[in-house]
Amino acid sequence: MLKGLVERLLETIPLACRQNLPASEFSYWKIGGPVKLFVEPNDIHELALAIKLCNAQSDVPFLVVGDGSNLLFDSSGFDGVVIKIGNNLSSLKIDGTSVVCEAGIWVPELTYRLSSYGLSGIEHICGIPGRLGGLIYMNGGSNRRSILENTVSIELINKRGEIEKVFIEDLEFAYRTSPFQEANDDRIVARVELKLKKSERKLVRKQIKTILSSRRKKFPRKLPNCGSVFLSDPAMYDIIGPPGFAIEKVGLKGRVRGNAQISPIHANFIVNNGGASSDDVLYLIALARREVYQSTNFLMDCEVRYVYPNGGLVQAHLKADSSYSSDKYCS
Repeated sequence: MLKGLVERLLETIPLACRQNLPASEFSYWKIGGPVKLFVEPNDIHELALAIKLCNAQSDVPFLVVGDGSNLLFDSSGFDGVVIKIGNNLSSLKIDGTSVVCEAGIWVPELTYRLSSYGLSGIEHICGIPGRLGGLIYMNGGSNRRSILENTVSIELINKRGEIEKVFIEDLEFAYRTSPFQEANDDRIVARVELKLKKSERKLVRKQIKTILSSRRKKFPRKLPNCGSVFLSDPAMYDIIGPPGFAIEKVGLKGRVRGNAQISPIHANFIVNNGGASSDDVLYLIALARREVYQSTNFLMDCEVRYVYPNGGLVQAHLKADSSYSSDKYCS
């Protein structure tokens, strides 16, 4: 039972726990109702213990997050446990061009710190908000590149609280997906080994500065958002262009629902103008997906995940379609 699990976690790691914390306080979108128990472990030992206890209570939903930058929590809340991997789990060790870092390190900070050593290879992720563990989970990157290009191995915590080490060459990945997203893979990213190239500090810093400058001009930065809402489909990209362009072409750039808005700066972003609900965002996702499909015959899938109050986790377009799309355009 949830009450029993909450009590055990409060007894075991009390300083890491907070009850009934709104998801809007820790998610990038600033959307979401109260979470029954929010846990922010102070080290990998506490993380492993929390994961072990949660898995032992199989009838209670739990979710491991970084900054929640790629999640849409329901406005009614989350009736379970959220475990956050954040600043407490952000150590970094450098040995030549080999880098071992914990999953909680903030991605922009990681790239900046490595640039001071003249280490190159992951500059493309410098403007991505979120934590390294989430980036690995999503096989994230930018400019059609991936963090896994520079990943050697990953240490994972299984449901028994044990650490497993896997090597990239033994895993199968696809664009913006990883095996860790599969329903039967319950392992959590705890530590990552990267392999970079030696370069000049000035050159690496210059590239980061150029990338960040470009992102500031193209992407909304002042209002809460999750980054790109829809995935870029290579087939659609070749014929139509990226999702933002397709959404703009069908006239939805700037469209408002409640306190959520398809950004007037970049149409593949949905921003929270203040007090937006999960329903506001889901409506805009369903609307954009339907209108682009009717115009192009391409269905855009979401990069962002929706978190059900009972613990389910799905690509947000699946929830959006079930809630707001009456048109039978999905196969």
